[in-house]
Order: sequence, then structure tokens, then C-alpha cells
Amino acid sequence: MFESVFGVTDTATTSTVSLVPFLASVGVALALGLALALIYCFRSRHTRSFVITMVTLPAIVAVVITMINGNIGAGIAVAGSFSLVRFRSVPGQARDIAFVFLAMCVGLVCGMGYLGIAGIVTALIGGVNLLLQATGFGRAGATVDRTLRITVPEDLDHTHLFDDLFDRFTTYHELRSVKTTNMGSLYKLIYNVGLSDPDQERAFIDELRCRNGNLEIALSHQEVASDEI
Repeated sequence: MFESVFGVTDTATTSTVSLVPFLASVGVALALGLALALIYCFRSRHTRSFVITMVTLPAIVAVVITMINGNIGAGIAVAGSFSLVRFRSVPGQARDIAFVFLAMCVGLVCGMGYLGIAGIVTALIGGVNLLLQATGFGRAGATVDRTLRITVPEDLDHTHLFDDLFDRFTTYHELRSVKTTNMGSLYKLIYNVGLSDPDQERAFIDELRCRNGNLEIALSHQEVASDEI
């Protein structure tokens, strides 16, 4: 009975999936996925849905790889399906994409039956990630990306009005859009900027207020930051 449920036969190859190894690979994949999720959550902002996905993704990949079991045609189809994951998802941070690929790698290794190697990969790469997070690696000198919204009067030439302030307080600036408001009496400018020193955010805004007649200024997180893919 178990052979009829867990065995697959075709004209190209004959293979049988044993119940105990199958459950072992899926169980180990779930455990390693949980470990990856805990590592990902360490000192970082996260969403509940992504963490749950991180736990289950290795097990899903392990099941798929186990079912392929040497079938080249099925392997090509699965590779094509995995390639759609990136294009069917919203943009995410580079670290998120790296953990997704790591989870898929761990699931792949578990599905091939190399459970010990999967554990080593999780411990090694996860341990390095924990160390980098704990030590704050790469934080020094990193650019803080912000979206800057400035309101200016219509009779004020804003073309190069803030260039010297941008040179002092930002590492880059890019004008994204200009639009009129309040029956055309005001202009709203939207910039992408990188703050060279987050502690100078208050001083930056105060300097801008002196140039735009103390009209509305907003500095917020960028909708699409530079580390997103």
C-alpha cells in the first residue's frame, strides 16, 4: 500500500520515495527553516508573513526536490517555476532576497538527502549573519535614504535654491517630481536624498525652512530604498 502511495513510475525511470527518509528530510527542513527565521529576526525589522514563509520555504523546496528524484524534465519545469518567484513578488531588501535564496538552498540540500550538510550550511552562513548583525558591520558610513518633500512659493526659483544645503547634508540628491498645489500658488518638490549624518536631520530641516519661507517640509523613509531589489 505504501509503495502505491509513495512510489512513482514512468517510462524514463523507476523510483520510489520511502516514507521515513521523506519525513526526515521534511522535518529537518522545517527545523532549519525555523533556525533561519530566528536568525533573520535578530536585531532587524520583520513582518510576520515573511518569517512564517522563511520557516516553511525549505520544507516546500525539499518536497519538490524529493518528488523530482532524478527526472530531468520535471527539474527543468521546477527551475522555471522558481524563476517566477522574483517577478511575482513585491520589491524587498537585499537581505530579504539573500535569506530567501538561503532557505531555498537549505531545502534543496535536504531534498537531496544531505541533511548533515544542510545543517552545516545553516549553522555556517547563519552564524556569520548573526556575527555581522551583532557587530553592526557596514553601519559606519552607510547612507541613510530619505524622501524629502519641500513646499515653495510659485514666485521662488527652486532650480538651484537648495544645492549648497544638499552638498553639506547629503551624499546624493535626486529631484523626483514637481507639482503645483493650492490653486497654483505653491510648488511641491519631491527629492530622493541620502543623509550623510542622521544626527544632523534637524539642522538640515531648519536650513531648508530658511530658504522656502517656512512652508511645509517633510522628511520620511524612501518608498523604494537603494538596498531594495
